[in-house]
Amino acid sequence: MFRFLTAGESHGPALTAIVEGVPAGLPVLAEPINVQLKRRQGGYGRGARQRIESDTVEILSGVRFGRALGSPITLVVRNRDWANWTTKMSVEPLPDGQAETPAITVPRPGHADYTGMMKYNHDDLRNALERSSARNTATLVAVGAVARLLLAEFGVTVASHVVNIGGIRVDADHIDLRRVAELSEDSPVRVADREAEARIIAAIDEAKYRGDTLGGTFEVVALGLPVGLGSYSQWDTRIDGKLAQALMAIQAIKGVEVGIGFRAADVPGSQVHDAFFYDGAAGGEEARFRRGSNNAGGTEGGITNGEPLVVRAVMKPIATLMKQLPSVNLQTKEGVPAFAERSDVCAVPAAAVVGEAMVGIVLAQEMCAKFGGDSLTEMRANYDAYIARVAERTAQGK
Repeated sequence: MFRFLTAGESHGPALTAIVEGVPAGLPVLAEPINVQLKRRQGGYGRGARQRIESDTVEILSGVRFGRALGSPITLVVRNRDWANWTTKMSVEPLPDGQAETPAITVPRPGHADYTGMMKYNHDDLRNALERSSARNTATLVAVGAVARLLLAEFGVTVASHVVNIGGIRVDADHIDLRRVAELSEDSPVRVADREAEARIIAAIDEAKYRGDTLGGTFEVVALGLPVGLGSYSQWDTRIDGKLAQALMAIQAIKGVEVGIGFRAADVPGSQVHDAFFYDGAAGGEEARFRRGSNNAGGTEGGITNGEPLVVRAVMKPIATLMKQLPSVNLQTKEGVPAFAERSDVCAVPAAAVVGEAMVGIVLAQEMCAKFGGDSLTEMRANYDAYIARVAERTAQGK
């Protein structure tokens, strides 16, 4: 089972992840993980923190000579800003006579400040802020990068692009899914439409001038998936549900759809479901089932159907506003402006990279569940046997 835990605070010494279930023999190096960490830090509208941090990973266990051992892999991303927070975030009690930093008691609407303080009985919202911060998505991206390495062994790729920021929408219906990464990677807002890119950048600048923030929608695409990942057998084995949960677990994500998603509510079934066709004239390996469309987004009945996986997630505007919203001091009960700390104006492009990581993690988990194996060699043999059986059934006359 591919699984993981993360730990660490936004301004603590480091962020950590322990990944278990990576098959022995998988090539695991720091560089491809660092590539993904750097992508997460990019995007127009990011704040000053990204100019401080330069995220790189340290692999502390589970890898020898560049290959996974089959034992837990420990990943560490150091916080460079920790040097400026050693007193505020000290693990040990402060020396006698040194006062603790004043408690922050004015929650920000939309953050985990109020709920975290109430749930854990904290008097200082920093105790909730530090772990709930989106800074912690760095570990998700690091784990997702390991998942990508596994998926790549089986020809599966994951990419993303932004389709809406602040109500400025990109017409993505005609984008070649095989070119998503190529079209979006050079864009500072990760869009495949240069005209929309210019308007989005102008909107982010305007929001920053007003002390406001912007949200948006990103799309994640996975290519090369086999039919058969997930199950309709139980509610918690459906791959749609696992993808939705993984994406909704990202900070500020408020909605997820697969394929045409919510648009399916507006049209009849004849315009929603993807008709089957069979190309079998050539016979043999050239024979295949195909669809006239991919409105289902690559899943049917909680199982991947062999078509490209297409999922979208909606990110709300960041809840830390420089022009603070009204709030209440939880100690004095006085109405005051909300607490404000440096933040981004728009993080949708970065969230798309985190979304790739979470989708990749779910797919890696499902690949391991379906094909098993303690080693990459064993897993590949199981995969090859399954693909051969599917191909045999697909061949004409079978």
